[in-house]
Amino acid sequence: MHSLLASIRIAAATMLICVAGYATAVWAVAQAIAPDTANGSLIIGPDGTIVGSRQVAQAFTRPEYFWPRPSAVDYDGAGAGGSNWSPTSSDLAERGREMAKRHGATPDNPLPADLAAASGAGLDPHISEAGALYQVARVAKARGLDQARIEGLIRRAAFSPGGFLTRDRIVNVLELNLALDRL
Repeated sequence: MHSLLASIRIAAATMLICVAGYATAVWAVAQAIAPDTANGSLIIGPDGTIVGSRQVAQAFTRPEYFWPRPSAVDYDGAGAGGSNWSPTSSDLAERGREMAKRHGATPDNPLPADLAAASGAGLDPHISEAGALYQVARVAKARGLDQARIEGLIRRAAFSPGGFLTRDRIVNVLELNLALDRL
């Protein structure tokens, strides 16, 4: 009986230290180092409501907004994942054709790859700067704005995720659309 009670005390202490203690320590470090990221990188609207997250894509389908990459999980943040389609999949090719048609791509004006292909998790909130610039004509027409004004907005919003290590620039679709709404 004495061994059983000792074993229960050791198991309880181990759970307290390894589960509660570790989780609390990780949470505290995250709050100290990067509280915005640790709390979901939420974007708060002017009325105080949560509009979205900088880390999770949202489905935008109206012509006056920039559209994100396609999502294999229908932009459901609770279930990130890819389609697992191989590059030779007819379903993947069909989705690519549908995306090209949706964006009005032609042989003379091909669709940037990131607008035709989902990211690995299906929730990437960014598109390439080229992908955003590709959509300018549609957005400008739908909003009745000058294309140069929207292009300037994209160039100001674009950044290099690798800093000076990469020339590729990306744009957060939600933040870009919110900036459009503020124009």
